[in-house]
Amino acid sequence: MYSLDLLAIRRMTRAGRITTEGVGMENLPADGGYIMYPNHQGKYDALGIMLTHEKPCSVVIDIDKSNSVLVKQFINLVRGKRMDRNDARQSIRIIREMADETKQGRKFIIFPEGGYHHNGNRTTEFKPGAFKSAVWAKVPIVPVVLIDSYRVFEEHNLKPIKTFVHYLNPLYYEDYKDMTTVEIAATVQERIQNVLNQYTGNNRRPT
Repeated sequence: MYSLDLLAIRRMTRAGRITTEGVGMENLPADGGYIMYPNHQGKYDALGIMLTHEKPCSVVIDIDKSNSVLVKQFINLVRGKRMDRNDARQSIRIIREMADETKQGRKFIIFPEGGYHHNGNRTTEFKPGAFKSAVWAKVPIVPVVLIDSYRVFEEHNLKPIKTFVHYLNPLYYEDYKDMTTVEIAATVQERIQNVLNQYTGNNRRPT
């Protein structure tokens, strides 16, 4: 199922003259489940991560955005989680499901900004609630930096586009067990924004 999704993504990127380079894949935990926390730039974000993430992973998506043509099939193939941000009880249920499944070895992407704001290579406030699944499951938190991902759907021309997915060093449970989710959110956001600042300031490939 994951391979089928990747096949569709590769065909789309080839037709759209899009390339995505992964950086720091060696930082991904070798065993067990974990949750990836990227900045959110646009509709291409999860696709770019999956292109560079060899092992099957899934994604949490806003329920209102999950049932359009192709998106629905894509989410079904990776057994994605549909979250209704207007229903607190349903959101908690999804967070608990993520925690339980991550304990069993699944890997998830969740966007702690809660949505994208057409702000390019800049972050907005990371929501602490997004980190509850990791805390409950005691699994690694992997900060992920998306660079130039917004260009895929915001630039209306035929020029080639290159994006980057940069996996940072994980925060293991021992690293964050004494932190509140507010502190975890701020730490992850700071690490991601530091890499974005380096990239935009030097206009070069992330290191």
